[in-house]
Amino acid sequence: MPLPLMPVPIETVLPWLDIAGIAVFAASGALAAARKRLDFIGTCFFALITATGGGTLRDLLIGAPIFWMRDPAPVILCVAVAVAVWAVPLRWWPDRALDWLDAAGLSAYAVYGAGKALHFGIPAIAAIAAGVITACLGGIIRDITAGVPSILLRQDIYVTAALCAAALFVILTVAGAAAPWPSVLGCAFGFAIRAIAIRWGVRMPAHRGR
Repeated sequence: MPLPLMPVPIETVLPWLDIAGIAVFAASGALAAARKRLDFIGTCFFALITATGGGTLRDLLIGAPIFWMRDPAPVILCVAVAVAVWAVPLRWWPDRALDWLDAAGLSAYAVYGAGKALHFGIPAIAAIAAGVITACLGGIIRDITAGVPSILLRQDIYVTAALCAAALFVILTVAGAAAPWPSVLGCAFGFAIRAIAIRWGVRMPAHRGR
C-alpha cells in the first residue's frame, strides 16, 4: 500500500464525524457516571475524559495542537451533552444504550482520527494506529475511572472494529477514492462490526494457554 508523502486534505464530512464522535462519547461517559449515581460535576468530568481522551493523545503523537485547548467548542459540547444525559431518568435508557453509543463514537472517531493524521502528513500505517487510539482510549479511561472491567479485558470486538474502520478509510483515501466515500464506508464498516458483536455476542477467540 503506497504511503502518502504530502498531507491529505480533510474531507468535508470528517469535521461532522468529529462532532458526532465527541457527542456520543460524551453521552456514553455521562451515562456511565449517571449509573454510578454521581453528581452533575462528576457527570461532566466523565463526559469530558471519555470524549477527549483519545483525541488528546492522538494530537500529541502527530504534533497537532490539542484540539480542545485551542477551541472551547468540544468542552462546551461535552457539558451540554452531560446536562442532557443527567436530566434524563435512568429508567428511560435502554439496557444496552451505553454499548450502542460507544459503537457510534468508536466508528466515527476511528475514521476522524485516521483522517486527521493523514492531514498532518503521517504515513498510512501510523495514521491507522492514530485512528485506533483516537477511538479506543476514551472508553478505556472511562471504564478504568468508573472502576469497571475495561472493554479490552472482556474479549469484545472493540479495537478490531476501530482498526477495520480506520484501515478501510485510509486504504480508500490513499487509493484515491472520491470523498466522502472513504469516510462514509469506513465509519459504516466499523459500526457494522461492532454492532454484530453487540447484537449477537460475537467475540474474538481467547488465547488457549498451554
